[in-house]
Amino acid sequence: MKLKKKVIIIYGPPGAGKGTQALKLESVLNFYHFDTGREVEKIVHNPKNQKDPKIKEQRKLFDSGKLCDPKWVADLVKKIIRKLAKKNKGIIFSGSPRTLFEAEELIPLLIKLYGKRNIYVVKLNIAKETSIFRNTHRKLCSKCGYPVIYSQETKNWKFCPLCGAKLFVRVLDNPETIKIRIKEYQKRTTPVLDYLKRQKIKIYEINGEPLPSLVTKEILEKINLKKL
Repeated sequence: MKLKKKVIIIYGPPGAGKGTQALKLESVLNFYHFDTGREVEKIVHNPKNQKDPKIKEQRKLFDSGKLCDPKWVADLVKKIIRKLAKKNKGIIFSGSPRTLFEAEELIPLLIKLYGKRNIYVVKLNIAKETSIFRNTHRKLCSKCGYPVIYSQETKNWKFCPLCGAKLFVRVLDNPETIKIRIKEYQKRTTPVLDYLKRQKIKIYEINGEPLPSLVTKEILEKINLKKL
């Protein structure tokens, strides 16, 4: 199924399944999955960028679990949004815009390019304990970014089941850093949801605790784009 000129924004604490759901929805809807965190991570960890003082500063924030400079992130995202809109491509954001500043920068642009009624906001809800467990037990594909959730079946996996590339554990995924990221989410991302409500953009509350396939089904049913 191919839907154009629509935007899905997925929110939730660390480990809620934002990336997992974005990848699943991407394959069903043929949207472009824009993972801000992954894009930022590629830039700040690129060896070619390590002499840039600004990027070194952003890497220090990123690796400590804190959010990068909102203006720097917003400028990066806006460039990509304009390119995708020009191609008439639907977008899925997993966790972005993360701060009120970013939202005030990006949401008006999305409304202008895609229309308010074509913006769907999904909030995945999970317990703090679930967040910590999922993040400290997951692996990511080094090539396609596919997140492998921990289970007895997957605990010894070393290669991605989709593309065969090596799996790795992110620097961010340790208990203490996760706790910091949860506090950052509560402090800086929650106000974004209030801003979206003031813009009269509906927020769909989804239970993120069940199996990923069940969460995907509920998202598609609630936003009424496509049923599995």
